[in-house]
Amino acid sequence: MELTINIPALLFPAISLIMLAYTNRFLALATLVRSLKTKYEESEKNVGLQHQIRNLRYRLRLIKNMQAFGVLSFACCLFCMFFIYLEWNIVAEILFASSLIFFLISLIISLIEIQISTKALELELSNLEDFDDQSLGGFIKKKFKK
Repeated sequence: MELTINIPALLFPAISLIMLAYTNRFLALATLVRSLKTKYEESEKNVGLQHQIRNLRYRLRLIKNMQAFGVLSFACCLFCMFFIYLEWNIVAEILFASSLIFFLISLIISLIEIQISTKALELELSNLEDFDDQSLGGFIKKKFKK
């Protein structure tokens, strides 16, 4: 297969959109961290908040790594196009393969972060389910738990 300048150019929109999604996740997490910090300083130092803070710290590291691999993928894609322009095809092919690998690593880390985020939300919801739910759904859940 011949690598033309159009092939790595096709990755640009995908990488740009995924980087935008990563930035939005980071901003949402930053807002949550700030609100938890305020809550932690105003209340007693309970264990639940400490676990949430530890979880958020890990998720922030994952997002940082997602973004780093996304940027590496983008940079490799740019250099690949440059080397295609110079007609250094072997280097261009290596850079394109590197770009795809970095993009894949970024997506895998993103999947891990989403799994951790979902578990944290499920834990929060399980805390809410302890309250007496007067809805039809709550009634049905109680009947099946017995």
